[in-house]
Amino acid sequence: AGTVNTGATDDLQALAALCREEGLWLHVDGAFGAFARLSEKLRPKVAGLEEADSVAFDLHKWMYQPFDVACVLVRDAAAHRAAFASTASYLATLERGVISGGLPFADRGVDLTRGFRALKVWMSMKAHGVAHFTQLIEQNVRQAQELAARVQDHAELQLLAPVPLNIVCFRYHRAGVSEEVLNRANQEVLIRLQEQGIAVPSSTVLDGHFAIRCCIVNHRSRQEDFDTLLAGTLRLGREVLAEEGFPPPASP
Repeated sequence: AGTVNTGATDDLQALAALCREEGLWLHVDGAFGAFARLSEKLRPKVAGLEEADSVAFDLHKWMYQPFDVACVLVRDAAAHRAAFASTASYLATLERGVISGGLPFADRGVDLTRGFRALKVWMSMKAHGVAHFTQLIEQNVRQAQELAARVQDHAELQLLAPVPLNIVCFRYHRAGVSEEVLNRANQEVLIRLQEQGIAVPSSTVLDGHFAIRCCIVNHRSRQEDFDTLLAGTLRLGREVLAEEGFPPPASP
């Protein structure tokens, strides 16, 4: 739910039906996309998530939490415990004392000792409420849609994938320039964006095209940040292609 490259989501309802028919376990990697479930507007994009046998998601990715904190929800508690529980003598519980009763977290995962990661999540939820986080997620998606529209409206920019959630993959583009040169140029544009302190997008490759990948997961992102990103991409794209022997396009 929400692939790393583009934010796309598989047909979870169809996959759930297939898994039921074949007796398979359906696990959904909802690293950040699962949080679309919080929003009534975005919920249809991850329809079927509720039918999964297990779902994993990272609260440090799209719930604005400090690294690291993640969560796994498992429908079948007995199956969950059976997969991880150990019978080592030094892990035995007692009827009394500090390890008596309660939930034995060591039986729920590979870590026997872990920090109190949930505390910061609980405090954030208590301080701001789920509705506030939902509004911020919707804000990030609107920003992604607006950025994608601006890319599509500019002759020197090219959108490389649909934008269902919060990831915009695009590149600097010039008609008549080979893919080899465009890929090399966009890689250099990305590096210069970072080195010059303009912006820090990441990268990916889609259908052989080197893409500048803008994943919007910051509650403090503002319109001027995206203005700066696009202006920098255009300036550097023209600069890099000029170095490759392609003069800037004529002004309209």
